[in-house]
Amino acid sequence: MHKSGEREKNKTKQVTRHCSHLYLSIYKAHWTVDERERERERALAMAGADDLKVLGLWTSPFVIRVRIVLNLKGLAYEYVEDDLSNKSALLLSSNPVHKTVPVLLHAGRPVNESQIILQYIDEVWAGTGPAVLPRDPYERAAARFWAAYIDDKVKSAWLGMLFECRDEGERAEAVARAGEALGTLEGALRGKPFFGGDGVGFVDAVLGGYLGWFGAVGRIIGRRLIDPAKTPLLAAWEDRFRAADVAKGVVPDDVDKMLAFLETLLANYYSK
Repeated sequence: MHKSGEREKNKTKQVTRHCSHLYLSIYKAHWTVDERERERERALAMAGADDLKVLGLWTSPFVIRVRIVLNLKGLAYEYVEDDLSNKSALLLSSNPVHKTVPVLLHAGRPVNESQIILQYIDEVWAGTGPAVLPRDPYERAAARFWAAYIDDKVKSAWLGMLFECRDEGERAEAVARAGEALGTLEGALRGKPFFGGDGVGFVDAVLGGYLGWFGAVGRIIGRRLIDPAKTPLLAAWEDRFRAADVAKGVVPDDVDKMLAFLETLLANYYSK
């Protein structure tokens, strides 16, 4: 019985050792894979100008916001203007689902959809430049909420004011919807210089992308769309945002050029 008990003990120890070695092997294998992936991400994050490329359209609010955030982070990139009436092979292969701009190409890998791109930039280059999204989870959730609100309410009104209205009555209705949405955003600004606090952040970039077209709308309706009489805080925000270094050369300020582009765009659309 004694020898039999010893044999059982030894067998148990051998099994235990074997399991421990097996666990360590599996753990090391996973650790090696994880470490390789982390190294890859670190290498990508250090990519230079040749590895960052934006496919875009100069008037697109969604492209403009991406360029603003790249400027905010101080990242060099190549900008490639695409012709959406004759889309490039690079655009179609980089965004085969929606076939739209913007596309961010990072070391040859495409990232699509503007708000996703902004968050990707903030995550990959977390240690570079100012944070785009707040670090506090609650504040980050609030920023995402307001960005989604803008691309629901403001985007809908923008399309209605310029591209979908069949007469001045429909344009006026879309302008009223824009005013209502902007009034709500006035409350969200809460007296801060920017939605991001003291500096440009996620919500600022999302709304700021529309400002070029807001200038064009202002010319059409004979007043500023962000009306200082109705939304003074937001009107002051617009002035600060347009003057910010990250917006210069990116947010269009030539209203005549914007309106000429709109006329060409609509002519091409209605000729089909």
